[in-house]
Amino acid sequence: EDWPEEEIEEIVTLATADGLKAIEYVRRNANELGVDPQRIGMIGFSAGGTLAVSVATTCTAETRPNFLAPIYAKYDGVINRTELPKDLPPIFLLAASDDQLGLAADSVQIYEKWRAAENPAELHLYAHGGHGFGMRNQEFPSDRWIELFAAWLQSRGLME
Repeated sequence: EDWPEEEIEEIVTLATADGLKAIEYVRRNANELGVDPQRIGMIGFSAGGTLAVSVATTCTAETRPNFLAPIYAKYDGVINRTELPKDLPPIFLLAASDDQLGLAADSVQIYEKWRAAENPAELHLYAHGGHGFGMRNQEFPSDRWIELFAAWLQSRGLME
C-alpha cells in the first residue's frame, strides 16, 4: 500500500531535521569525538540515502556534510527541487538496475541534477544486486561496491 504523499513529505522533513542536527553535533564536538570536522559525511541506504540527499540540499555551512553516499535512494517525488545549488558536497551514488523498487532511475536523476549544478558526482549502476544488497554476498559485482567507495573517499582525501 502506498503512503500518502503528505505523510511521506512530513517524515522526510522530520528525518532531515534530525540529520542536520547530527552533522551539527558531530562537527561541534569533533575534537571530543576524535574526528576531523572536515571529514564528516553521510551514507544512507534506501530511505537513509534519501535522507542524506535531503540533508545536503537543505544544509547550512554548519550542517553541510563533506561527502554523501546515498545507496539506492529515492529522489523523484520525495525531494522536489528543480535546481540545486553549486556548493553541494561530493556525492557517490550506487544502485542496481534490477532494484525491485525501481530506484536506479532515481540515482541517475540525482547524478544529473548534481552535475547540472556543477557539483562533483560519481555514479555506479550494477546490472544485478536488487534493492537492499548492502554488504551481502550474492556472487555479483555489486558485492564489491565498498571497495569502489573506499577508493572514491581516498581520491578525495577523505580517508587516510
